[in-house]
Amino acid sequence: MKKLILIQLLLCLSFVSQAQSAFQEIREGNELFKNNSFEEASKKYQESMAKDIEPVESSYNIGNALYRQEKYEDAARYFNQAANKTDDKIVKSNAYHNLGNALLKEEKLEESVKAYKSSLINNPQNEDSRYNLAYAQKMLQQQQEQQEKEKKEDKKEDENKEEKENKDQKENKDEEKKDEDQKDKEQKDKEQKDKEKKSEEEKKKEQEKQQQPKQVSREDAERILEALNQKEKELQEKLKKKKIKGVKIDIEKDW
Repeated sequence: MKKLILIQLLLCLSFVSQAQSAFQEIREGNELFKNNSFEEASKKYQESMAKDIEPVESSYNIGNALYRQEKYEDAARYFNQAANKTDDKIVKSNAYHNLGNALLKEEKLEESVKAYKSSLINNPQNEDSRYNLAYAQKMLQQQQEQQEKEKKEDKKEDENKEEKENKDQKENKDEEKKDEDQKDKEQKDKEQKDKEKKSEEEKKKEQEKQQQPKQVSREDAERILEALNQKEKELQEKLKKKKIKGVKIDIEKDW
């Protein structure tokens, strides 16, 4: 039993030693911070947390050192950590106040407003948080108004763009229709000219055909010739008969 108590006592002494060492690192870090050696101070605070994660001072002071180095996103993480570590209203209020400042630097205005409100909830007398809250709310309002203005301008620009595109499309369609109508007219004119040309050529061919002597086949030629010969023969017969009929015959006696 005594041996167990002795072991527990040694463990307690070990924890106390670690805690004292952690606070020693915090004190050294504070000195560096006062001398504006913010990066070295951060390292000391980190060493303090490695030895004992519980002290709120480590997280809070690391946040301050990172803030001075303009590492606002990292600083915000440690300020939030510090606020969650403590039940002390004043310390919590200050942690939230610094968190709001870091978020404000990051232009995260809504989150910044929320942090300042948390600071005032824990300490309504924190005038710095009250002032910064009013400033952050004003900035947020201006941002929202600017966003709304840009949204309207974008909408107007989109409408103008759409209107221009519709106008261009209509003009293109009108131009295309005009081109199509012109092509149709040219095609019809060409077809009409081709038709007239063909008609003229056919008329010319018909005239030439009429002017050309008809070709007579051999059989037709023979029939025509035979008919002509027959007519000639008949004509000769008629003439012969007429001649014989009209001749006066004198009979003389021979001596």
